[in-house]
Amino acid sequence: MNISNILLVSPMYKELKALIEKEAPHKTFRFVPEEELTQEDLSWADALVSFNLKADYDYSTVKWVHSLGSGVDRFLHKKEWNEEVLLTRTICSFGQRIAEYCLSYILKDLQLHDRFQEQQQHKNWQQCTPKLIGEQKVLVYGTGEIGQMIAKVFSGLGADVYGVSLSGTKKEYFHGVMKHESHFFRLNEMNYIINTVPLTEQTEKLFDGVIFNQLSNAGFINVGRGASVDEEALLQALTEKRVGFAVLDVFEQEPLPENNPLWSHPRVQITPHISAVTTPNEGAACFLETLKNIDENKPLTNKVDTKKGY
Repeated sequence: MNISNILLVSPMYKELKALIEKEAPHKTFRFVPEEELTQEDLSWADALVSFNLKADYDYSTVKWVHSLGSGVDRFLHKKEWNEEVLLTRTICSFGQRIAEYCLSYILKDLQLHDRFQEQQQHKNWQQCTPKLIGEQKVLVYGTGEIGQMIAKVFSGLGADVYGVSLSGTKKEYFHGVMKHESHFFRLNEMNYIINTVPLTEQTEKLFDGVIFNQLSNAGFINVGRGASVDEEALLQALTEKRVGFAVLDVFEQEPLPENNPLWSHPRVQITPHISAVTTPNEGAACFLETLKNIDENKPLTNKVDTKKGY
């Protein structure tokens, strides 16, 4: 594949320009913010590098699209994709970042931070023993790179980590991996549920009443995609305490509207899609490595299966 003209569209385009241009002097680049992007730019380009563009663009005119994020649903979900166009994604420290994000909120729960903070406000000295992470069962939806890193971190601390995937294929660090259709009987055993799945037709509204109704005061963490959760079903599960608390980093509509009831729910923690941020250095490094592999006709470990959506 001959890639000469590369269009990079990102809010951090200036930082990326400083990191990329000097490393690929044999290529011609255009670095622009989305508000300055034109169809002429896309017609000029052999490759587009971007992530979460707000408008719908015609990507069929380029040879290669590279996502600066791990997810690619903005390019694929409910859209037609020209199979002749290569799609790749960024692989960097996302797994480690997300694993530490999840660990922080689960440790907060196990160490009773909220209870002791409330007791402090009332000057109430009342001992209560925190729980151990090694006594917990954690269920991770999605057993890819990110899910495996979560499993590695939590199993390393002694937790029993189970996975749910389309294939049910056994993966390292998981105590067991189940297919979605056969995992429901294990749900009421789980202390924590972590969602890492990408957004596809199969995962849209995956977390609905069928799943939530099987839980027993479990913690729910969503670091996958917001549209994979039925918010009404989640709110109902919180009311019924089938879900003890929810930590939500992603939402179907972002920014989350001010009138959304999740903002004010006492057992919901909201973060603004920061569990796996692409830094300029990491984004540039993965792009340059992918470009080098394309130029040298080497295998691409970050190539997206556009039929599967990840």
